Amino acid sequence: MKYMTGNEIRKAYLEFFKSKEHLILHSFPLIPQDDPSLLLIGAGMAPLKPYFTGKLVPPSYRVTTSQKCIRTGDIDNVGRTARHHTFFEMLGNFSFGNYFKKEAIAWAWEFLTEVLELDKDKLYVTIYPNDDEAYDYWHNMIGLSDERIFKFEDNFWEIGEGPCGPDSEIFYDLGPERGCGQPTCTVGCDCDRYLEIWNLVFTQFDRTKDGEYVPLAKKNIDTGAGLERLASVIQQKESNFETDLIFPIIEDVIALCHGDYNDPHQKVAMKVIADHIRAITVMISDGILPSNEGRGYVLRRILRRAVRFGRLLGIKELFLSGLVDTVIGILGEEYPELKEHEELIKKVIDTEETQFSATLAQGTELLDQLMAAAGPAKELDGKDVFKLYDTYGFPVELTEEIASENGITIDHAGFDAAMKEQQERARAAREDVSAKVATPDTTRLDQSKLVNDPTAIEATVVMLGKEGVEVARACDGEEVTVIIDNNPFHPEGGGQLGDTGMLEGKEGKAVVTDARALPNGLVYLVATVQEGALCIGDMVDVKVDKDRNLAMARNHTATHLLQAALRKVLGNHVNQAGSLVTPDRLRFDFTHFSPVTADELAEVEDLVNEEILANVRVDIEEMPIAKAKEKGAMALFGEKYGDVVRVVSVDDFSCELCGGSHVPSTAVIGTFRILSESGTGTGVRRIEAVTGAAALQKAQHDAAELRLVADMLKAKADAIPDKLSQVLAQLKAAEKELQQLKKEAAMSDMDDMLAAKEDVNGVSVVAAEAQADSMDSLRELADTIMDKVGSGVVLLGAVHDGKVNFVCKVAKADTKKGLHAGKIIKAAAQAAGGNGGGRPDMAQAGGKAPEKLAEALKAGKAAVSELIG
Repeated sequence: MKYMTGNEIRKAYLEFFKSKEHLILHSFPLIPQDDPSLLLIGAGMAPLKPYFTGKLVPPSYRVTTSQKCIRTGDIDNVGRTARHHTFFEMLGNFSFGNYFKKEAIAWAWEFLTEVLELDKDKLYVTIYPNDDEAYDYWHNMIGLSDERIFKFEDNFWEIGEGPCGPDSEIFYDLGPERGCGQPTCTVGCDCDRYLEIWNLVFTQFDRTKDGEYVPLAKKNIDTGAGLERLASVIQQKESNFETDLIFPIIEDVIALCHGDYNDPHQKVAMKVIADHIRAITVMISDGILPSNEGRGYVLRRILRRAVRFGRLLGIKELFLSGLVDTVIGILGEEYPELKEHEELIKKVIDTEETQFSATLAQGTELLDQLMAAAGPAKELDGKDVFKLYDTYGFPVELTEEIASENGITIDHAGFDAAMKEQQERARAAREDVSAKVATPDTTRLDQSKLVNDPTAIEATVVMLGKEGVEVARACDGEEVTVIIDNNPFHPEGGGQLGDTGMLEGKEGKAVVTDARALPNGLVYLVATVQEGALCIGDMVDVKVDKDRNLAMARNHTATHLLQAALRKVLGNHVNQAGSLVTPDRLRFDFTHFSPVTADELAEVEDLVNEEILANVRVDIEEMPIAKAKEKGAMALFGEKYGDVVRVVSVDDFSCELCGGSHVPSTAVIGTFRILSESGTGTGVRRIEAVTGAAALQKAQHDAAELRLVADMLKAKADAIPDKLSQVLAQLKAAEKELQQLKKEAAMSDMDDMLAAKEDVNGVSVVAAEAQADSMDSLRELADTIMDKVGSGVVLLGAVHDGKVNFVCKVAKADTKKGLHAGKIIKAAAQAAGGNGGGRPDMAQAGGKAPEKLAEALKAGKAAVSELIG
């Protein structure tokens, strides 16, 4: 066995299968393309599903990849085991109806034993018991003895109905020193001795709804070999984390915290950080940004988890972005997109880490309140723990650690139930989406005879589909997918909605509600038959809603101009992070780390309108992607492109890769108006705008509103600013006078409150109802009274908006006697239908029953008596 770096192993794998006539494909982005059933790419075959199912013709019938993958199902095990990761690379070779078991087994063995030079005597395989064909190849062709071929029932790959088949795994013996020491230790043991390094899936059946296994006409091969696992074997490391793919990051962490990798607790933390920063870097480079849902939530979760483990190592300052250079140094040669987005990656990480530092402080305060209210059971409710985790991003591990330090446990069952409920909601949502209209197998169609022509007015129906199955006829009321040979409908893509319109034939007509495209560019229509029937072979009149299409074209070209203007005003760090183009308006999400000022928005709007007024021609060209990049064409963030791309240019102002519909010249846009600017997540801003008729309507609406304001102020339109300034000045003076009167009224009550001071077991207690319209006012009054009495307890309650607010102050010296403001206020609040807690010297709470205020104050005094003994 010869030593190889992780990068050398990856390159050797791809080149080996290239020599076996496989097409090398660059890793697909982590964001699944045209597959709403997946949140993230988690396996090498996931982006290739349309080719395995036979719905699309692959670019080659033999393909090999090194695919970026993200899995978070076992995130809690990351760092605690030798092999669990959030990010990993899956090496794969795939056959779509080309070669099968013989070649797959022979090439796997050849690569492992001749290229990597692994010891043949340390390799073992598993097969499905009934797979005699695989056994024959392993035994007779490769020459493995029966003692090294294991038959396991679980060596069968299937996920419900659809393509499935037996699989065969290859294991490497790491030696008895890595085993459990039991005499029964062998392949399949739970210990670390026998490591799975390769899996060959032989997709040869189609499982029906009835559970029948029907042999496939075209059998497929799907293999996977974890790069990190192979590296750990070749480099003879105890775990994936010690390989050159990860350990340089751990070394950086050790230097940061001056830590000890041999300390078990520190070791876990270091592994977690190294694993997570790899995932974070790759996810951001693929267009995923932190948010509170979906992929963005996954990113935010692992980023915050990495920060939390950094804090456990004693790292107080921002540190994660400083590890990005090392990640790029390791992975950048294979994934150049990391270097391209280096600045953005670091900025997003710094922003999120800064925000989470504040979240940690807020979460700690909320956790203090929950612990104060835990009661005699000394257990935190699982739903509350989940809310801390889900709403505030407070790691459950941190909650458990802090609670444990205070002698409190957490309700794991309740937390797990709440987590499961959320996961089921998310899964159901994805299933709802994935259950929507699906196309049947399109491989029988000759795509060279299918034309996309925006001027087409008639066409022939070449395919109809219902629920993913081809049908010959669709009748009134049925929703179907339709493919026509001469298509003028522009499909959904690049944020733009698909075209709508009508199909009218001799037997019936259908309303087209959407147009979409498959990954190979084939356009299909989603339509509902409105009258009669639609059949394969029908000649139909095709009518696109031209007004709607033109409105979207205006908004799409304006989106390009908007992005170019933002980059000129804000800087080249601006990248598209999402968009929506509808007939009514456009929405553009972009990377930027602070609100866009009013002056900046005005400048952006002016730049776009200057291009519109200049009546610049919009050029659309198709060219090789290398030439497009030389021309400076901007690509969509995280998008995967083919060799030939469509470039949309507006003079030297804007140049982008885009498949959307556009106006012939900028003047057709009419005018451009920004409606709003807001933040949507860490480092992402959103602008909504209108063009054409919608912009004119907005201007007319604004003019009408201005006239209404002028009438209300009894002023002319051009005098509104001066008149409004006068009104606001008068209002401010009146509010100031009102506040002073309220303060004087509250202070006049203070003498009565002081006079009601009581002695409770030697402690001075002021417990009284106060007049205060806010918690701030009540707190200020409590401070003033405490200054007057100098010691003891001040407990005030004030009714406001149908609720009661409480504030409790305890003199610092008296907290040493056992008095605790949080416990006193909790007793008072509970008597008034509320709850609360806080620090020993100050606490605040609320109640739902203001009529029980007097009773609540008595309960507070009773708590003082109980605490002082």
